[in-house]
Amino acid sequence: MSQQHDFFVARATEARADADSATLDNVRDRCLRAAAAWDSMAARAERGERLRAQAEAEKAAAAAAAE
Repeated sequence: MSQQHDFFVARATEARADADSATLDNVRDRCLRAAAAWDSMAARAERGERLRAQAEAEKAAAAAAAE
């Protein structure tokens, strides 16, 4: 995965750890919402990488077929 994806996953993990150590319900909820947001960003980054790789492969196949 990319550095960006790894960063997002690390922040989500950190937010979950913060939620586990929170003593106040609202703080725990905030941390869990943050973790969900980081997970969403990681998923989007992964999807973007996958689509980029697919597009590059399709371009390479089209170039090879044209030759």
